[in-house]
Amino acid sequence: MIVLGIETSCDETAASIIESKKKKILSNILYSQFKEHKDYGGVVPEIAFREHVKLIDKIILRALKKAKKKFKDIDVIAATGGPGLHGGLLIGTTIAKSISLSIDKPYIPINHLEGHILSPRIEYNLSFPYLALLVTGGHTMLVIAHKVGKYEILGMTLDDALGEAFDKTAKLLDIGFPGGPQIEKLAKKGSPSIELAQPLIRSNDCNFSFSGLKTSVLKIINSKKKKTDKFKSDVCCSFQYTVLNIIKKKCELGLQIFEKKYPNKKKNFVVVGGVASNNFIRKNLEKFTIINNSNLYVPEKSLCTDNAAMIAWVAVEKFKKNKKNNFDFQPLPNWHI
Repeated sequence: MIVLGIETSCDETAASIIESKKKKILSNILYSQFKEHKDYGGVVPEIAFREHVKLIDKIILRALKKAKKKFKDIDVIAATGGPGLHGGLLIGTTIAKSISLSIDKPYIPINHLEGHILSPRIEYNLSFPYLALLVTGGHTMLVIAHKVGKYEILGMTLDDALGEAFDKTAKLLDIGFPGGPQIEKLAKKGSPSIELAQPLIRSNDCNFSFSGLKTSVLKIINSKKKKTDKFKSDVCCSFQYTVLNIIKKKCELGLQIFEKKYPNKKKNFVVVGGVASNNFIRKNLEKFTIINNSNLYVPEKSLCTDNAAMIAWVAVEKFKKNKKNNFDFQPLPNWHI
């Protein structure tokens, strides 16, 4: 089965072709709108919408060309249906339906979060159930993936998502957008010498909160008249260490819940989403899983950020179970799993 996946939920315009039997990504084309949004320190929905309109057909054609496929070779068309920015979702959904109609092949809408959660199954022989930490620009949650389509949310952010906290901290420090890579780069030159707030760190649940951490960073920055490069590096380093402590605390609780539910199963733990691209977090969670007698699975970086391969893969998983065309689907900006 050859699947075309389309991703336009935020500021990435992406298309991918996957061959299902060999779990082979034939192409995974992506354009990130960093330069279009960098002057604003965040994603501007109207700009993102215009860029998707301008780029989507070119990106799809490039994906087909790299995969050495034509439209007639496609068996299933999938596109992100939510959650995300309504304009972007509308572009992806509309073009996916148009292709579906023109070549008379099924169209499947895909939940963006489910795309992230199932993405490690492209690379790894990863069986259900497993615990997933989802950390993106718009979402942060701990989820038990019981099977395709059945997910149990153990905890989620009560305010800012972790990726958003990275971007806002970078904006406060005036170090550029997107915030994650800039903070990681500067953190290597700094030390974790600044004490920052760790919201909900003592709560006996798996919920997250990063608004207080952002406010703590703001207070530290405002207390300094001269913001030297050394100061900025120390803030970035301290921010990363604080985030890591919060993540480890919540994931430890999550693994305990998982073990109670599945006492005779391997404790498989996956970390997905854009923040999973952070090398500091990846390396330290490797140590964390060893200490907690669990197995860590993190997708390669191209599958951590928003991409269309994960969307195509969910379509593979879903179409095996239900060969159904969902042509009446309308975009859902707040689509929950």
